[in-house]
Amino acid sequence: MATPDAEHRTGARVSARIGGISESATLAVDTKAKALRAAGRPVIGFGAGEPDFPTPQPIVDAAVAACSDPRNHRYSPAAGLPELREAIAAKTRRDSGLVVQPGQVLVTNGGKHAVYQAFQTLLDPGDEVLLPAPYWTTYPEAITLPGGIPVVVPADESTGYLVSVDQLEAARTPRTKVLVFNSPSNPTGAVYPPEQVEAIGRWAVEHGIWVITDEIYEHLVYGDARHVSMPTAVPELADTCVVLNGVAKTYAMTGWRVGWMIGPADVIKAATNLQSHLSSNVANVSQRAALEAVSGPLDAVHEMRAAFDRRRRKMVELLSAIPGVSCPVPQGAFYAYPSVKELLGKEIRGVRPRTSVELAALALEHAEVAVVPGEAFGTPGYFRLSYALGDEDLVTGVTRLAELLGEAR
Repeated sequence: MATPDAEHRTGARVSARIGGISESATLAVDTKAKALRAAGRPVIGFGAGEPDFPTPQPIVDAAVAACSDPRNHRYSPAAGLPELREAIAAKTRRDSGLVVQPGQVLVTNGGKHAVYQAFQTLLDPGDEVLLPAPYWTTYPEAITLPGGIPVVVPADESTGYLVSVDQLEAARTPRTKVLVFNSPSNPTGAVYPPEQVEAIGRWAVEHGIWVITDEIYEHLVYGDARHVSMPTAVPELADTCVVLNGVAKTYAMTGWRVGWMIGPADVIKAATNLQSHLSSNVANVSQRAALEAVSGPLDAVHEMRAAFDRRRRKMVELLSAIPGVSCPVPQGAFYAYPSVKELLGKEIRGVRPRTSVELAALALEHAEVAVVPGEAFGTPGYFRLSYALGDEDLVTGVTRLAELLGEAR
């Protein structure tokens, strides 16, 4: 008979810390859509947050050349190739006006790696993190892993999905250490106006709160919207701010896995020590490709942005025409975030979905359209739809969704 100690040792095969992590909802939806397409079903997926364009050819050519260079066949510094760190510092000054030194840059294995390491580096158990919602699905998981406590600050379509200083102040406690700031936003496409960025930054300085600002969509803004980097708007914040970014969205390089952290030298040094044990250097070929990307012009992103803008307007037009659906116009990124709350509880195809999870499952089954429900982003009653897909698929997919949701009674 097993002893209590033996039962304890064998009972938990996975640690509670890791066992508590939820699968990425966006990747799960994308994987399911791809599996159904592979099985012959004409599923149109609005789940994945990646451009449908190929990586620009000069970047690919730089990677091909890097494969033949023996320098890239060996370990390189854990913090990143020195020339890439210099180029990222120069690109940051060019694009946002933020002046940093190469030693304040850490090259990471994609933007998610930068998010993870930022929280691991800044948080101790019990530290609270103000997390505006809707939020990107990875943030709360990365916060809780080092023992942080997400404190959700909700926003909805009535404010354009923007939180106010008053809301943040109401959520602040003596344990508040970090504010997460994401503009342009995933999942809503919201872009904070410059005066609100500055007001939030000055509030954070006043109360000694760190800001982790995710700027991965900095170049994807439309109309009169303008991206403003918070430490540029509020220079006093620079010593308590970590900027996260990467090449994935700007240069259609989601699969290359290159991101970065920018922050105070002591924080970047500590995060580099973590990375030296966690993953060592980012793949050198990908770093060489990223060097070409950030050192080159922005012509490719301007072309992609024009296509995204066209699709953005078409998607909002089609979604807004569906009875019971309310869709604010996104100002950035490549997502629409319509409210479907008025449809919940109504009968569609013989069932009454009570949650946006159930409604999304119905859309996949009957309309063969894959969307991500708002529960993944901390706000039930919404869908996230990416418009980073072909124009024809976009129209076909939203039209199918409209036909199904139009049956609600």
